[in-house]
Amino acid sequence: MKAVLLVGGLGTRLRSAVPSLPKALASVGGRPFLELLVRQLACQGLRQLVMCTGYLSEQIEEVFRDGIDFGGTIEYSKETVPLGTAGALKLAQRYLQQESEFLVLNGDSFVEVDFNDLIDFHSKHSSLATIAVVAVENASRYGTVHVGAASRVLGFAEKSCQDAPGIINAGVYVFSNSILAQIPDGPASLERDVFPQLLEQGVYAVEHRGIFIDIGTPDDYVRASEMYGRLATAALDKRCRISPIAIS
Repeated sequence: MKAVLLVGGLGTRLRSAVPSLPKALASVGGRPFLELLVRQLACQGLRQLVMCTGYLSEQIEEVFRDGIDFGGTIEYSKETVPLGTAGALKLAQRYLQQESEFLVLNGDSFVEVDFNDLIDFHSKHSSLATIAVVAVENASRYGTVHVGAASRVLGFAEKSCQDAPGIINAGVYVFSNSILAQIPDGPASLERDVFPQLLEQGVYAVEHRGIFIDIGTPDDYVRASEMYGRLATAALDKRCRISPIAIS
């Protein structure tokens, strides 16, 4: 199965801390944050990657090249104008034509997850889309996912100004290939434009209880740097045979 990494965002909120790099290359523990995700995927046997790039894409390609140094292969789908999460995925569909299912990850967040369990759940439920979700103490900056019986997603709520716990989208998905036909060409968001339109067709959520962090704001970027040792350990499966991440 191929895994798609969405790494084309402008990262405007993080620009003050990382002014000259794409957000996914922000240094965490002296290594690019995106390397955590690439290593995590490879250690779980997901080594065919598609990176959806955009802003400062050449820097990402320079670091990861064809992927062989990271235990796999990498193809690149480069947007020339910002397309959003859904638009970038639609642009990459030529790399996914032979895939009945594929994994998608946001390139600015990390969640401690067993990808194969998530894939198995998706397949057993014949789901169009399966979303990894996590419970957080303060969901105000994320918006929330409403999950009903049998793990079926019932709806989504926008960000709230009130600090309150909730279930949030962790930025890891398994999609059936048919979802690509339901994404319009041009700029679009998975979260705002696509998922709400698919609920009647079957969107499911699987809650994960391990580490979750995104680096979308300077404060969380600092927090990710402080907990890099835990992130690197969580990214590496104990059976992993590729080169380990240096833990500082």
